[in-house]
Amino acid sequence: MSLCDDTLLCNFPKCRTKLGGFAWVTACSHVFCDQHGSGEFSRSPSICPACSSALSGKLDIVRTELSPSEEYKAMVLAGLRPDVILDISGRALAFWSYQVTQERMYQEYSLSRAESQLKQLEKVLTQQNQSREVELTGMRGEIASLKKVMEEYKRKYSEVSERLMERNRQYQKLQGLYDSLRLRNMVVGVGERDMAPQLGHHDFNTGGARQATPQRSPQFLPVAQDGDSRFFSCLEADGAKTFFQYSSPTRERGRLFMKKH
Repeated sequence: MSLCDDTLLCNFPKCRTKLGGFAWVTACSHVFCDQHGSGEFSRSPSICPACSSALSGKLDIVRTELSPSEEYKAMVLAGLRPDVILDISGRALAFWSYQVTQERMYQEYSLSRAESQLKQLEKVLTQQNQSREVELTGMRGEIASLKKVMEEYKRKYSEVSERLMERNRQYQKLQGLYDSLRLRNMVVGVGERDMAPQLGHHDFNTGGARQATPQRSPQFLPVAQDGDSRFFSCLEADGAKTFFQYSSPTRERGRLFMKKH
């Protein structure tokens, strides 16, 4: 803000708006917008909101028009001596210069405060960056260690996979051997079951052939009239021949006795 600027700012701490229309000017060289001036200076005693000065005089507070009409400009200083006009003008310029200086000081104060806050924020940011860098370094170390662990697990997994594949191959081989032995046993069992009826049928046929000419046991005939001896007769000659060829222990002993003598 320079001397050539034609806009003042409200000196109320929470306002700082550009003035226009009507403004409230104080003897302590402060100016306020119409809204805050009407609210602050409506009660008595009046106190300047900017510097807390007491404004008890009749002309300590003046509500003035910032853009007066041409008629006002023509008549406000009319009839006054040049020294009075110069005194009034000097005081008005001093007020303007004070406002410019105060505004510059306020802006410098705001700038220094912003710079201090910026430095504090930069310091905090630096500390946070350092802590984050430390955490990042620790996390990188953890990542490196986890990578090593992962590589170790991968190696173990590959070993286990190879062992499992070898076990699967052995299992498949044993399964194949088991299936072949099972199939062989099934074939052998079926062959034995097929041969058993054939052997039984052969024995049956052989037995039938053997029994085709059954031997008949000797039968006793009725005793003859003379009654001296018992005669045996068979229905078939082969039966008789077989019967008389039958050997007994007594007969065998008799044969041995006859051979000796």
